Amino acid sequence: MYFIKTPQILKFFFKDLIWDIPNTDKTVYLTFDDGPTFEVTNWVLETLRSYDAKATFFCIGKNVKENLDMYQMILDEGHSVGNHTFSHINGWKTKSVDYIRDITKAKEWINSNLFRPPYGKIRYDQSKILKTNYKIVMWDMLSGDFDPELDIQNSINKMKTNSKSGSIVTFHDSKKAEKNLKVILPIMLQFWKEQGYQLKAI
Repeated sequence: MYFIKTPQILKFFFKDLIWDIPNTDKTVYLTFDDGPTFEVTNWVLETLRSYDAKATFFCIGKNVKENLDMYQMILDEGHSVGNHTFSHINGWKTKSVDYIRDITKAKEWINSNLFRPPYGKIRYDQSKILKTNYKIVMWDMLSGDFDPELDIQNSINKMKTNSKSGSIVTFHDSKKAEKNLKVILPIMLQFWKEQGYQLKAI
């Protein structure tokens, strides 16, 4: 189960995590999870370039290791990166010592003080440890592009309706999400531009 728009009650109970970045200059913060993957990430970079948009890529360590040139391209084009663990593990199902070890392994490949837990699942004890070195970034809106059963038009409508200055929006530059992503992302980028939003990295 997931929400396109993150409920306020979740933000209230987990207010030590970053769900959005309130501002007054009409900015949306784009994020991409689970890459880099050569074909999909390359397409994302080309698409962002055409809209003069910047984003933050929360990378999986093993994917960076296998796609170093693509990782460097992300940085060279002025985007930012974040740690998304080395092997995309679920914090709820992993002992904290193993979870932290996996994140530390990813840090060998990803130079960033930003962290996003895979699946958005992290326990309090894990977040308490990580907050000494990382800003833990969640999201205000989740595109749902990873969902093979996604109602694409419903997702687009909800994202348009709920877009606001300071929103952190999550997409996925993965093979699993590719089909949906290639429909949703250009439509949303065009919408945000027409609405006067700046599209920035965290």
